[in-house]
Amino acid sequence: MLRFVVDVETCIGCGQCASDCPAMIIDMNKGIPGIDGDKEGYCIGCLHCVAICSEGSVSILGHGPQDGLELPGKMPDPEQVELLIKGRRSVRKYQDKNIDPELIDKMLEVAWHAPSGHNDRQLLYTVVDDKALVDALRTEAFAGLEKLIAENLLPEGMEMFIDIIEAWKSSGRDILFRGAPHLLIVSALEESASPLQDCLIGLTTFELYARSCGVGTIWNGLATLTITDLVPSLQQRLGIPENHRIGYAMGFGYPAIQYERTINRGKPQVNRVR
Repeated sequence: MLRFVVDVETCIGCGQCASDCPAMIIDMNKGIPGIDGDKEGYCIGCLHCVAICSEGSVSILGHGPQDGLELPGKMPDPEQVELLIKGRRSVRKYQDKNIDPELIDKMLEVAWHAPSGHNDRQLLYTVVDDKALVDALRTEAFAGLEKLIAENLLPEGMEMFIDIIEAWKSSGRDILFRGAPHLLIVSALEESASPLQDCLIGLTTFELYARSCGVGTIWNGLATLTITDLVPSLQQRLGIPENHRIGYAMGFGYPAIQYERTINRGKPQVNRVR
């Protein structure tokens, strides 16, 4: 049941909820919006109808205006958004401490609002939120990699993992997880509309909000390769379902360094169609 509810006392019959519905299932009947029962199955749960209602008259799926944040006059200005995007950097030096669990939960809750194909919302955020668990995961990952190397089973083109193991054994330098106290792996059901793309969008959203909270991140392709291809037992160890496609892994934590300014990357490459 969609539980599409309209407060007829406050509804002004503007029809915006109907005209903005992506599934085109909201009809206006004598100035009041409604959804016929035979159309309910086409709802994608986007909640556009709740977001666009100027009077706060619409609720659906148990969510109403009281559950959201007011937008008019509160959006960040373009300069602030530019600073956030340009000020984001990959962090490879972290403080040796855990992030407050409440902050991690908040960052994940915000990332959950990232767009997804057909509004599938099939992402699974697998988070290692304790640095002791990351240490244990690192030990297991290195053991699996060493076994591959010893048995000469390391795939061609992956020889860099030999140097990664050597750096850890000789100097304790963690190239694999970059010393991040926490790890986030985003995956999605294989049969969802756009599993890989949704994962990357979700991680990008997480990263930008994390930066605004003073948390550093690193897109970790080496950890992703290790989990997905080289030591696949780690996927089970992490509790990621077999029918999920892993998009990417991201390390995060409080930075042990501070960047002072943005940089100039020059002009973008643009193919302008005329």
